[in-house]
Amino acid sequence: MTDIDNFRATQWSTIDGGPLAGDTFAGKAILVVNTACHCGFTPPYAELQTLWRDYQGRGLVVLGVPCNDFGAQEPDPLPEINAFCDKNFGVEFPLTTKQKVKGPDAHPFYLQARKEMGALAAPKWNFHKYLVGLDGRLVDWFSTVTKPGAAKIIKAIEKPLPATT
Repeated sequence: MTDIDNFRATQWSTIDGGPLAGDTFAGKAILVVNTACHCGFTPPYAELQTLWRDYQGRGLVVLGVPCNDFGAQEPDPLPEINAFCDKNFGVEFPLTTKQKVKGPDAHPFYLQARKEMGALAAPKWNFHKYLVGLDGRLVDWFSTVTKPGAAKIIKAIEKPLPATT
């Protein structure tokens, strides 16, 4: 995304079907992660929750985007996805409705991210991560195998956020 207004203009809905207000993201860094409950990579939900808990007060939003694009590993209806995330990982960060993240009919955020960052930066599997800076610009991307608590993700997240007091 080129600026926060464009990111705000991107249509997101909460997993409960309600609008996810764009101003939720104003002045925040956002870690956008495509997720899937039936994937071998589900343990990162716990690390994503830890990031949310530890950095939310400093301006980080973790945004989980359920996706069934890879191995049909997110086939469940939204209430079951929400219940799974809550029961198994205590997820409190926002989850969106299920979205496509690859191909020509992908969610506009993912189309823009691929356009700006290139095909190499496009999701190849579940739990791919994009970091959006405080100004709404795409900062970096991290592959599925890069755990949310990895030093390079923590460093990228901390860079734009205000220091703790």
